[in-house]
Amino acid sequence: MEVDVNGLAVVVTGAASGIGRATALAFAANGAKVFAVDVNEAGLAETRAMATNGNVVTHKADLIDPANCAPTIDAAVAQMGKLDALCNIAGVLRIEALEDVTPATWDFIYGVNVRAPFFLSQAAMPHLLESNGAIVNISSATAFRGYAYVTAYTSSKAAVAHMTKSLQAEVIKSGVRINAIAPGSVNTPMGTGGSGGAMDKFDMDLFVRMMQIRPGSPPESYTDIILYLASPQNQIIRGAVLNVDDGMDAT
Repeated sequence: MEVDVNGLAVVVTGAASGIGRATALAFAANGAKVFAVDVNEAGLAETRAMATNGNVVTHKADLIDPANCAPTIDAAVAQMGKLDALCNIAGVLRIEALEDVTPATWDFIYGVNVRAPFFLSQAAMPHLLESNGAIVNISSATAFRGYAYVTAYTSSKAAVAHMTKSLQAEVIKSGVRINAIAPGSVNTPMGTGGSGGAMDKFDMDLFVRMMQIRPGSPPESYTDIILYLASPQNQIIRGAVLNVDDGMDAT
């Protein structure tokens, strides 16, 4: 299926690398206006340079601070004149033994992975109700199974899954579609590493259970489904968390 996103105004977070960058570039290549957001200004500049048609505008913001969420949406609407889709893709991972997880680490992971998408969605909702728009969140295959040493991350992604469903339930009588995808291993710096703890503390029999049999997928593998969920062509998928883990849950 060819997805038509031409002319859509889209906010993409985490756009300096990984799935966020791939998504921003895919929207731009297909004629959408993209407001690319990240805390990494250098990475944003690279993303903007890769979009040769000029459809990407960048915005540096540290979304772990809820006070930056509404102004980010305001800036996007001021730049693009409207808002058709919000793609909450920014995320962080730490691999740590139980005894090493600090309140600061827990708050950091939940701040980026859960709180920022919620308050961005809150700020975006009036505009999305007007445009009959969409929100696409990023959960994870790890949200639905137990994995050692990543409790903060996996529980945050489970929270994203349920947040997606609850937000959709609240606006179910409107034209807004809110969905999430749950990737498995992704070939990004976060997806292939992210360890913040001492490896000598890990029981390797437990650690290797996190590894899927198939190799990690490139970030570009997920852009087609994200674009479809964000597009007006999707009128029946609402409040779903789509498993796109390359068989991770089957092994």
